[in-house]
Amino acid sequence: MKQLVLTFVLLMHLLGAIAGINRVEPASWWTGMKNPQLQLMVHGENIAAAAVQLTYPGVTLESVTRVANPNYLFLDLKIAKEARPGKFNITFTSGKKTVGSWQYELKARSLNSAARQGFNGSDVIYLITPDRFVNGNPQNDAMPGMKELPDRADKDGRHGGDLRGIINSLDYLSNLGFTAVWLNPVLENNMTHTSYHGYSTTDFYKVDPRYGTNEEYRELSDELKKRGMKLIMDMIFNHCGSEHWWMDDLPMPDWINNFPDYQITSHRRTVNQDPHASEIDKKEMEEGWFVPTMPDLNQRNPFVATYLIQNSIWWIEYVGLDGIRQDTWPYPNKNMMADWTTRILDEYPGFNIVGEEWSLNPAIVSYWQRGKVNSDGYHCNLPSLMDFPLQNAVSQALKNDESWGGGLIQLYEMVANDFLYSDPANLVVFPDNHDMSRFYTQMGEDPELLKLGLAYFLTTRGIPQIFYGTEVLMSNPGTEEHGIIRSDFPGGWPDDQISAFTGEGLSARQKEMQTYLQTILNWRKNKAVIHSGKMIHFVPQDGMYVYFRCNQTETVMVILNKNREAKNLSTDRFSEVTSRFKAGKEILSSAPLTDLKTITVPARSAMIIELN
Repeated sequence: MKQLVLTFVLLMHLLGAIAGINRVEPASWWTGMKNPQLQLMVHGENIAAAAVQLTYPGVTLESVTRVANPNYLFLDLKIAKEARPGKFNITFTSGKKTVGSWQYELKARSLNSAARQGFNGSDVIYLITPDRFVNGNPQNDAMPGMKELPDRADKDGRHGGDLRGIINSLDYLSNLGFTAVWLNPVLENNMTHTSYHGYSTTDFYKVDPRYGTNEEYRELSDELKKRGMKLIMDMIFNHCGSEHWWMDDLPMPDWINNFPDYQITSHRRTVNQDPHASEIDKKEMEEGWFVPTMPDLNQRNPFVATYLIQNSIWWIEYVGLDGIRQDTWPYPNKNMMADWTTRILDEYPGFNIVGEEWSLNPAIVSYWQRGKVNSDGYHCNLPSLMDFPLQNAVSQALKNDESWGGGLIQLYEMVANDFLYSDPANLVVFPDNHDMSRFYTQMGEDPELLKLGLAYFLTTRGIPQIFYGTEVLMSNPGTEEHGIIRSDFPGGWPDDQISAFTGEGLSARQKEMQTYLQTILNWRKNKAVIHSGKMIHFVPQDGMYVYFRCNQTETVMVILNKNREAKNLSTDRFSEVTSRFKAGKEILSSAPLTDLKTITVPARSAMIIELN
């Protein structure tokens, strides 16, 4: 009886008036893609009652799917190799009457689009929270239709940073020596409050107008490329925002997990790897909502999965992305995420994607990396992950007193776990990010320890990422509030009295840190031995950790001295690497070393030595 009632209600909807088309997504597509299939989601009142027609050379409408909600249609198109760029109409009819029409565009792909190379070990990534960096266009701080208004006095409010501000700052970043930029999400977050962070998407195809426009996002990519720099987009596939446009009119009952009632995820992410995990524990982790304002998307639904996969490809092509950082990696359906990575890398074999698995156990993190042989047979195909285990190890190693099991040995032993990874050189290494205390605060606001950590992250294996403001000692003393961690960048607003860009008002320590980072970063740019060279490290002794980066033409020696006094380091113990070298040059001081038998290392400092 219940099924008959549902069928009757659906029929009544289908007989209702068709009131035109609200949107078609993806908003456009490209010719010459490896995968010829394209699925369009059409939204319009009672649109399911319409018949669909299109005529364009090389484009075939293969099927039309009507779902539970009569306000949606899903159109499966096949785009043949011979299809040319151009526009065509998709026509919706009822009987002999045209009730709607949508002009769709196939664009030409940029030259060598499929051959693009993603971020890699030659890069150093600068992470920006856009709302808190630079306000380049105060006119977009408050925009029509946007629910949250600017309030710079509120640590959790909108402060006005935008894409124009980032574009205006690229010379600063390039001169410092950064080669890639990762932005926290810039898509529309039209939420009632606390929308600045960007992780509650309300439109997957639109840049938030308070950040700028889709065209400005593409301009940012173009300007980066002019400077030999790369753009990494932060994506979120686990959830959307609770005020997303479709939440009032879901395409299908199972589009969102646990809807309309919600259940918070257990956050027990290890169920993904646990060979003994129960089905209920897996379900409660995967299908639970991250927080009440972030509805959990059901990636087991094939229409949701296709929507998300196509959305990634659309942004790669439209903006010209060089990489993706995928948020909350272990929370979505892991089989869909494996399909997603495969689809992306089929289209762009040289692309790079880094996933966020916030675990301090390298056995858990390594499970997801492409090429890892797992006991359960799971293959994820994800090229890179954020190296949270190493981040924590460095922080603990520099803070803890030296002992048999504490201090620098914690760093050494974490790196020794690299045998777990299929490709440790493709991990993203970082001192901090937008979700944790700034590294300067972690180090007790000790600039010497900060320098030691930065020297390590910029010379170890992997792809370094630095959080905005690290170069001017931004901190969050006495609080873990995200709104403070993501404070405004000094000099990003016209009335700022302190500017990292001009140096006005900066302390001597802040200027010194800028110079320190700039020296290492610009040296690193042309050092293939750091980008991809072999790493050889030695068990720390006497508060000192020594490692080498080597290739066929170069060898670099790095010494970290954690002691509060200078140390004379005998190199006899490192002779397997150093025996064939007679001299060197220390890059931070530009000082030559004419005798490598004993090296005097200043207190609480790093030395980076090119051996010759």
